[in-house]
Amino acid sequence: MVRVGVLALQGGWAAHLACLRGLGHRAVEVRSPRALDGLDGLVLPGGESTAQWRLLTRAPGLAEALRSFAGSGAPVLVTCAGLVLAARAVAPTQPSLDLLDVCVRRNGWGRQLASAEARADDGTPLVLIRAPRIEAVGDGVTVETTLDGEPVLVRQANVWGATYHPELAGDLRAYARPFRRGW
Repeated sequence: MVRVGVLALQGGWAAHLACLRGLGHRAVEVRSPRALDGLDGLVLPGGESTAQWRLLTRAPGLAEALRSFAGSGAPVLVTCAGLVLAARAVAPTQPSLDLLDVCVRRNGWGRQLASAEARADDGTPLVLIRAPRIEAVGDGVTVETTLDGEPVLVRQANVWGATYHPELAGDLRAYARPFRRGW
């Protein structure tokens, strides 16, 4: 059984836990560096990225532990606000963990009123809620899924970044790909 942690400080962490458990994984809440011990993978969920950053920096050593975990090669899935937290660069400027070589624009697909359901170019169901837009990808980043030709799911080594909410779209493929056995 794969043991996957979900950062549970703010946002949609409970829905991620349910999806992971639905795949037969042991899903646990992460609120401290110690909670990362023994995990096989990690999810940084959607929510409000500035609130998540504030809470993250109030937990002693958590930001550094998340960076270290991602650097270990274990699979990490970041969604929506989690993508903002993981991006190398964010517009408007805000601090981040710099786990994924992408530049994102917060609320790039529109504000709350522009939230929508859509289908990616490959048919993947998407739920976009104040979603970040990936404006640039680094050389080591591959685009896995697009919407009208623009990246909505990217991967750099072990870190997967989604602009959308797979936990709300009911698309478990977003979890099955990074958290499959034999990573």
